[in-house]
Amino acid sequence: MTTRARSFDSAAALYAANRPGYPPALYDALEELAGRPLAGARVADVGAGTGIATALLHERGAEVVAVEPGDGMAAEFRRANPSIPLVRGDGDRLPLASGAFDLLTYAQAWHWTDPARSVPEARRVLRPGGALAVWWNDTDSGVPWIAEQEERLRVFFRAAEGVNGFRTLPEGLGEFTTRTLRWSRRITLDAHLANLASHSAFLVLGEAGTREYFAAERELLAPRFPDGTVEEQYVVTLSVART
Repeated sequence: MTTRARSFDSAAALYAANRPGYPPALYDALEELAGRPLAGARVADVGAGTGIATALLHERGAEVVAVEPGDGMAAEFRRANPSIPLVRGDGDRLPLASGAFDLLTYAQAWHWTDPARSVPEARRVLRPGGALAVWWNDTDSGVPWIAEQEERLRVFFRAAEGVNGFRTLPEGLGEFTTRTLRWSRRITLDAHLANLASHSAFLVLGEAGTREYFAAERELLAPRFPDGTVEEQYVVTLSVART
């Protein structure tokens, strides 16, 4: 797990340039489920990576601090978000004051933690009445071409989880309320493949295996998207627990 989690440091610029953001509706739902507006809220975005979610929280008026363990990801974060505070650490050892935060967010990052450590840490840093929010942004397997691509990934990696890995909600933080939101973005085929290449499964695979997969994938997708534009369709799953 640690190898895959830290693999992003070698591809931080690729990650920042090609990973999708999040729709505004996600932050509307986050405010509703957390029971307070983001504007003025003290928020820690844990496993912040290059700051995709952090920057959007900041834009909504949150007093947000990012927590990121990786050297490469932290460097890319500071380059892109010089005005947002960043501290080095992870969800298992939060370098944050106790009872100081209204909201903890884990944007596609909770599955990199050890719940035996990260759950007590979350309880420690949240103020009474605060909330923990975790979310994942997955391609929509209800779309035929995406389902076909996901099956190719499962076969290629010979694993049921493909590039995403297994996810479970933490226990011991109260009852979670979950919302799902669908959205899409239109990007070039090159950007779509670069987005896929930024996943940890490919980052730890090595150059030869990665090159083999993407040569075949480009050959399959080019006739389907003859103008070179891909509409990536996503499902965001947001779960929030209030203490």
